[in-house]
Formats: sequence, structure tokens, C-alpha cells
Amino acid sequence: MLDLERLRQDTPGCLERVFLDSAGSSLPPQPVLSTVIGHLRREAEVGGYVAADERADDLAAVRGSIARLIGATPAAIALVDSATRAWCEFFGAVPLRAGDRILVSRVEYASNAITALHRARAAGATVEVVPSDPSGRIDLDALDRMLDDRVRLVSLVHVPTNGGLINPVREVVELAHRHGALVLLDACQSIGQVPIDVDDLGVDALSATGRKWLRGPRGTGFLYLRTELAGSLTPSALDLHGAEWISADDYRPAPDATRFELWECDVAARLGLGAAVDYLLGIGIDYAARAITDRADSLREGLGAMPGVEVRDLGVDRSGIVTFTVDGVDPALVREHLANNRITVTVSGRSSTLLDMSARGLDAVVRASPHYFVSDGDIEWVLRTLSTLR
Repeated sequence: MLDLERLRQDTPGCLERVFLDSAGSSLPPQPVLSTVIGHLRREAEVGGYVAADERADDLAAVRGSIARLIGATPAAIALVDSATRAWCEFFGAVPLRAGDRILVSRVEYASNAITALHRARAAGATVEVVPSDPSGRIDLDALDRMLDDRVRLVSLVHVPTNGGLINPVREVVELAHRHGALVLLDACQSIGQVPIDVDDLGVDALSATGRKWLRGPRGTGFLYLRTELAGSLTPSALDLHGAEWISADDYRPAPDATRFELWECDVAARLGLGAAVDYLLGIGIDYAARAITDRADSLREGLGAMPGVEVRDLGVDRSGIVTFTVDGVDPALVREHLANNRITVTVSGRSSTLLDMSARGLDAVVRASPHYFVSDGDIEWVLRTLSTLR
């Protein structure tokens, strides 16, 4: 059971406002803040190189903490500056030639789709959309029919940015692997709120951010790479960290996922990411996930009972992202009304998930994403405030 009072005291930002934007960039707990600021101060005292050397073991331990969270080995983790960087680096390393096919789901995120289209156009490959089933999840039967030996990669968004559904992963992996296709899981919105075991899921790669449900600093993320793949993929960029210069005309890439890392990085932010993951491990991902689901379900139930409010979440299993619209009121005005009453939400527009939003005839939705530090009183205040909107 979570100690809500302690969690809230560790999160000063949630005491003055109702914070419902962890799907955007969450509030870091005090240990993360102290870690980042403390290292920046140390850099100011002794310089960045010395400060980093002093924390070399702690920096190495960040991969170990992430590995424990997702059931991987430290060698399978590459630390990068965002989920987008992780996704693009892996996708860019997958060999593509004319006639190859890339499959994406209807809830694909804009950055992933743009990268896929851009590279496919250059290679003469195609990007094709797997439809959703009536529940909103990826249609497994349709995927099975679309797969053949020309499919190089299936991109699967675990939890979309514009709603609460959770896509099935293991089932997609099993279908894709029958045809030799790789599966890249976008866990940007699931890591930190949905328990993940990469061995159980069987994915070939996973991209994730630190700033959302993990409650880490901005400018942090990681790529998980199945160990057997590391030696067969060449990153788009290599430096003296990801590879060793061994002669005048040769170099040797790192044997593991660190070949996808570059030497220069924000050391303070990476240490902060490690602190955030350790904080979650101390709580327990199962406890955190249950609390987030409870908060989201409570909010959905309250919204569903309000006249003129429509909950827009799809799926069977649902995450901590809650989306809704208010009849006759622009989502931006809903956000403004809530902000004027000390409530932070955001708006998810059509451009972020173009295919899904267009298919459902939606231009924008209000997105609320309560983390485990949100209280029952916070949820009640949100519902009371919305009731005054009309």
C-alpha cells in the first residue's frame, strides 16, 4: 500500500495545484530534484569532467536500475536524450531496401510516423497502417493477414498519447516473429505506469522517456535492445563512446546497446533519471500501477456521470490517461477554465495521432493523466470545477 502523504510531501508541486499532466511531463519527486541540482552545483565547483568521474559508478548504475525495472540486463540499455531519439536510432539502424514494408498501428505517434515515412520514401519501402478492432486496440486478425516476408518491422504504440487504451504486445510479437519481422515497442506513455517485462513481451526493441510516468528530468530516455540484435545493427552516428578507433582505417563498435550512445550527455539529468527509477523501484511498479489505474478509473467514472461530457478513451484494458470532451466547449477553453482553478491538464490535438483522431472525427480532446500522488480530494475538485463550466 502506498503512503500517499509521504508521496505528496516528496512532490511539493502537487500541494498547491491538482496536477494531471504526467502524460506530458510529470512532477519529479524531491530525490530527483536534489540529485540534479546537487550535481550541477558540483560541476560548478570542480568542472564537468571531474564531477562526472566522481559519479562514474552511479552513472553506470542507471542502466542497472532501468534493467531491473523492465526485466533486462544493463548491457541491453542505451541511455539517450528522449524516447523519440531512442525510437529513431533503432528504426534508422534496421536495414531497409526497395519493396520492404513497415507496419504501424492506427494510434501511431506523429514523430514515429514522420520518421518512418521519411526513411521509407528514401529506401523505396512502404508504410502501411494496421487497422484497429472495434475496441480501439490493434486488430490482431488484420495484422495476421497483412504480415508476409517483406515486412521488416512492426511499430507498436503500447499506450497512445491521445487516450487510455493499452495495446496487446505479446500477441503482436508472436505474429510478427512468425514472418521474421522485428517489433519496436513505443513505451513512451507506458513506462512507469504499466509493468513491463521485456523477456515476457518478447519485443526486439523498446523506446522510453524519463520525463513522463517515470517522473525523471526532461532530456532523458532510453532504448532497450534485444541482446542478440546488437551486433547486427549499425547506428546512424558513432563516436569514441559507442565505438573504439583501432587503426588508421578501422573502428570497432561497442558489442552491446551502448553503441547507440554518444559520449556527450547531460550527466546531471542522467543521474536524475537513475534517481527517478530507483524511487519507483522503492515504491514498487505494481503498487504504482494499481494506484494510477484507480485514480484514472475514478476520474472516468465521475466524468461519465456528468451531462454534456463524453469520455473518449478506447480499449479493453486502460491506462492512466483519461481523455474527454465537453459539448459545445473547445478543449482549449476547458483547459483554461481548469487552469484558472489550479488544475493542470493539457489538450491532445489531431496532429499528434492523425490517423486515430481523423478516423474518430476528433480535432482535439482534453487529456488528464493523474499519477499516484493525486488524491481523492483532487479528483473531486476537478469534477466540481468542471460542473461549473457550463
